[in-house]
Amino acid sequence: MNTSNSIITFNQVNKWYGDLHVLKDINLSISKGEKWVICGPSGSGKSTLIRCINNLETHQSGQLQVNAKIPQQVGMVFQQFNLFPHLSVLENCTLAPMRVKGQDQQSAIDIAMHYLTRVNIAEKAHQYPHQLSGGQQQRVALARALAMEPEIMLFDEPTSALDPEMIKEVLDAMMELADSGITMVCVTHEMGFARQVADHVVFMDQGNIIETAQPIDFFDNPQHPRTQQFLQQILPY
Repeated sequence: MNTSNSIITFNQVNKWYGDLHVLKDINLSISKGEKWVICGPSGSGKSTLIRCINNLETHQSGQLQVNAKIPQQVGMVFQQFNLFPHLSVLENCTLAPMRVKGQDQQSAIDIAMHYLTRVNIAEKAHQYPHQLSGGQQQRVALARALAMEPEIMLFDEPTSALDPEMIKEVLDAMMELADSGITMVCVTHEMGFARQVADHVVFMDQGNIIETAQPIDFFDNPQHPRTQQFLQQILPY
């Protein structure tokens, strides 16, 4: 495994919850600027894998190296939006840069507005989360993570809590972000997004990485029978 240009490296990583072996000898090498999509059935270990990257979970054996400062340089967007309901959109986006990075208020506002504009939600800056749709709240969550100006962005099924008509606006914002050169690791079942954006697609099942390939090979010529079965079940006819 070539790790010379890696920003994230898993080397024989294992993770247990009690007797449940949720990550089994995980090996991955993710280079700076690459876009990776991780897919698989529920309970396959996908979310645990990316949560290990920013120390939300700890692994028990193997080596995991992240060549970025934690937590400031690793941003994450979750299934749930986790916005502070008593803070405005702008206040949600400036809180961590001011408290964690020590930015002055005006600098934090300028940076927050830049990223709110980037995800097409700047006009809601002075509204509160309860005044926004789910798709709008998730775009605010994305802007909030970006306001910390991370080197790596992690996404844990960011569209799974959204109504179908709201999914596209979040995926569009993520696609625009992908063009910026940031390193992205995304757990998702949105296979159209994977086809368009990913450099590599990983299929996991029962804690194992079953197959890793570039999108054209993953979707058009999957090698492992379990990958073939999964794609037959989730792809439209």
